[in-house]
Amino acid sequence: MLTVFMTKVKTKIEHLGDSGLGIVESSGRLGVFLFNTLSRLWMYRFPLEETIKQLLFIGARTVPLILISGLFTGMVVALQFYDTLIRFGSVDLLGAAVAMSLIRELGPVMAALMVIARVGSATCAEIGIMRNEQQFDALDCMAIDSFHYVMLPRLLAAIISVPLLTAMFDTFGIGGGYIVGVLIHGVSDGAFLVGMADTIVWNDVWMGIVKSFLFGLVIMTVCMSKGFYLHIEQKQSGAVGVSQATTQAVVLSAVLMLFVDYIVSSLML
Repeated sequence: MLTVFMTKVKTKIEHLGDSGLGIVESSGRLGVFLFNTLSRLWMYRFPLEETIKQLLFIGARTVPLILISGLFTGMVVALQFYDTLIRFGSVDLLGAAVAMSLIRELGPVMAALMVIARVGSATCAEIGIMRNEQQFDALDCMAIDSFHYVMLPRLLAAIISVPLLTAMFDTFGIGGGYIVGVLIHGVSDGAFLVGMADTIVWNDVWMGIVKSFLFGLVIMTVCMSKGFYLHIEQKQSGAVGVSQATTQAVVLSAVLMLFVDYIVSSLML
C-alpha cells in the first residue's frame, strides 16, 4: 500500500513539474514571437496595404458590435448607479459615476472582450489553418518572411483599432447612461453633464488609453502565437487541434488582459 501511495505521489509531482515546464516554455515562445514580430518594423518596408486590410477587419467591422454593447453597458451601469445613489440622495453624481467607471475600467475591458470574441478567435483559427496546410513553410520556401507579411499587419492593426474602439464604446456607454438617467429617470441633464465634466480628469482618460493599447497588444500576440505554434503545443492536428488552440487563445488572452488591467490600474491610480 505504501509503495502504491508513493508511486501515485511521484506521478502527481511529475505531472505538476511537466505543467510548470509547459507554462515556462509557452511563455518563452510568446515572448520570442512578440520580439520577432516587432523587430520586422525596422527590417523591412512597412506593410501598409495589408495593415489597412486588417484595420478594416479588426476595426471597422467591429464597430457595430462595439456601439451596441457600449450603449447597453452604459444603460445597465446607469441603472445600477441610479438605484444606489438615490438611496443616499446623491443622484446628481450619476453622470460622474457612469463616465468614470466606463472610461477607467469598463470601456477598455468590455471593448477588448468584444475584440477577443470576434477577432481573436477568428485570427487564431485562420493562422492555425495556415499552419496545418503548411502555408508558412511555403512562404519560407519563397523567401517571404511570414512575421512581416502575416503577423506584423495584424498586430499593428490591433494596436491602432482597440483604443479607437474603446473610445467609441465609452462614448456610446455615456450616451446610454444619459438615456437611462436623464430621459427615463428624470435626473437633471445639467447635473449629469456638469458632474461628469468636473470629475473626469486627464489621468482617467490616459489610463483608459494605456489599457486599451496594451490590451490590443496582448490579445493579438496571444491569438496569433497560439495558431502559429499549433504544431508544437497541440497534441492533435487538423480541425481538433485548431479548435483546441482557438479555445486556449481566447481563454489565455482574456486572463492576461485582466492581469494587465490590474497591473496598469495599480500603477496609475
